[in-house]
Amino acid sequence: MKFPPDTKALVCGASQGIGEAIAHLLAENGVSLTLVSRTPSKLEKVKSELKSPEDHQIFAADFTKPDDVKALADFIKDSGPYQVFVNNSGGPAAGKLFDAEDQSFKDGLQAHILSSQTLLKELVPMMEKSGWGRIINVISTSVRIPIPNLGVSNTIRGAVASWSKTLSLELGPKNITVNNVLPGYTKTPRLEKLIQSASDRLSKSTDEVDKMWKAKVPMARFGEAKEVASAVCFLASEHASYINGVNLQVDGGRTGSI
Repeated sequence: MKFPPDTKALVCGASQGIGEAIAHLLAENGVSLTLVSRTPSKLEKVKSELKSPEDHQIFAADFTKPDDVKALADFIKDSGPYQVFVNNSGGPAAGKLFDAEDQSFKDGLQAHILSSQTLLKELVPMMEKSGWGRIINVISTSVRIPIPNLGVSNTIRGAVASWSKTLSLELGPKNITVNNVLPGYTKTPRLEKLIQSASDRLSKSTDEVDKMWKAKVPMARFGEAKEVASAVCFLASEHASYINGVNLQVDGGRTGSI
């Protein structure tokens, strides 16, 4: 994939799963990274395994904590300029919408909307000065069709999709594209938790849930994190310069909508 010289990316949720896979692929393509997640030790491990680890930085932050997000925004101001923002973080816990507590919605809005808005205030002026920018939100196929027993997640992810589409209209004239990648069932720690939750809820073994969910996918398997990362990196590259405001499903064809 093609990136301009000296491209720098902020990759959130980079300590495992899809975020880690994105970090590896961007680094392989010569992009300098700042890796963000809650756990410094995990970030250090990922950084050490990247191509040219000396070219990359880490910053530990919990996006449910406004002070952490403000500290990251200050770090961005001092460590930029950035041209790519990979907006990726774990979704709210599983459960029925009716049973959800108010705090779950507050934490979700803080982690997925308010934190993103805070970081944009620093990132977008840098992108404008660079003459281009890419914002890629890693969310969920639930923005197409809500997923049972993910009530709060469906609600928050839908809000992110609307936020993203609105931004794509506002920032497009500045040569800044805003797109969403919608992973389906992808082999990550998050999927393992969801399978365990479904196992407990349905009184089925995890193997039974695994087979049941794979049967819903036309390709009859779960996705790999690197397959989602490939879509993200394409949208971040020069090759995607005229793609703006889309929801790209990476789900093996599972989502039943056009």
